Amino acid sequence: MTDTIAILTGASRGIGAALARGIARPGVRLVTLARREDAELAALAKAQGADLEQIQVDLSDLAAAQSVAERVAAALPRDAKRYLLINNAGTVQPVAASAELADGAAIASAFNLNVTAVMLLTARFVQAVRGLQADRRVLNISSGAGRNPMAGWGVYCATKAALDMYTRVLKQEQGEGGVRAVSLAPGIVDTDMQVAIRASDPASFPALAKFQEFKAAGQLAAPADVAARILAYLDRDDFGTTEIDDIRNYR
Repeated sequence: MTDTIAILTGASRGIGAALARGIARPGVRLVTLARREDAELAALAKAQGADLEQIQVDLSDLAAAQSVAERVAAALPRDAKRYLLINNAGTVQPVAASAELADGAAIASAFNLNVTAVMLLTARFVQAVRGLQADRRVLNISSGAGRNPMAGWGVYCATKAALDMYTRVLKQEQGEGGVRAVSLAPGIVDTDMQVAIRASDPASFPALAKFQEFKAAGQLAAPADVAARILAYLDRDDFGTTEIDDIRNYR
């Protein structure tokens, strides 16, 4: 019998890669959804005795996202003690002032990845684990940008705000005894997304200097440290009590 089944998106870089390494333990079946496979993770999972399946998929492609959601849900064993869905994949692009947000395809791609794919995966997950006598949890990786406006991040802020509200709706629908859900901000983490942010055009992103200073002053958290705190948060007995949360509230 498998103790934990975990589905993790965006597992090939940053927080997602660190989360995958923390989850890959004996008794765990880990399914990762990412644009590329991670040979290092495969080796680690084998050494740890974890069951790993890596699926290459671009979740901003809604046909692909819907197909993989159906495939993963249909293959879920029904005898695990715990089921986890961690929606971590996301993008900060496009970065531009609201008056310059004129590329519909780029905007749609961001919403597809940051919001719609999450909804598709969550829907299939909730259907698949419905009625099971098991611990069932959904963790959506959000951002403070969904709760505080930032010039140049109209798309990113909007998608993360949507993710927060979706999580609130999910919690309301599931009620007591259903799937527990949290939208969690991870803080400012030293990932490739931060590299992309620091490469932004200052005309499009007025806060650029502040983010450059975060890096220069060593104020970015290490992905492994944040991942460890997120995994500890996932294990909390009160997970889901506060559905809109921030990992920085837990030291």
